[in-house]
Amino acid sequence: MGLFDAIAQRRTAKQAAGDAAEDRALSWLQRQGLRAVERNFRCKGGEIDLVMQDGDTLVFVEVRQRADRNFGGAAASVTPRKQARLVLAAQTFLQRYRNPPPCRFDVIAIDGSASDGSALEWLKNAIEA
Repeated sequence: MGLFDAIAQRRTAKQAAGDAAEDRALSWLQRQGLRAVERNFRCKGGEIDLVMQDGDTLVFVEVRQRADRNFGGAAASVTPRKQARLVLAAQTFLQRYRNPPPCRFDVIAIDGSASDGSALEWLKNAIEA
C-alpha cells in the first residue's frame, strides 16, 4: 500500500462524501464556464472549498450537501458564523493580489445523496461581505 492509499483510508465517510460533493460542484461549475483557481484554500480563520474565476470576477464557493431537508437543507446550513469564516478566509486569499479583482460568494447546495439523483442548486451572491 502506497502513501496515498494510506491517506485515503484515513478519510471518514463524511469527509469522502464532502470530497465527492466538491468534485460534483467543481465539474458542474466548469460546465457553466467558470475556471478553477484553487481548491480547499485553508488559513487560520477558515477554509474556502472552491475558488473559481467567472470572467473578471473571483468567486469563492462554499459547497454544502445534506442528506435531507429536515433541518432546512444544505443552503440553510451556511450559518452566520460560517459566513464570517468564509469572509475571513477570502480576505486572507486576496492578500496575494496587489489590486484584488471583483469578488462574490456563491453557495452550491446539494440536497439528497448522489445515488438518489440529488438536486444541485447554485446560489450566486449568497453571502454579502
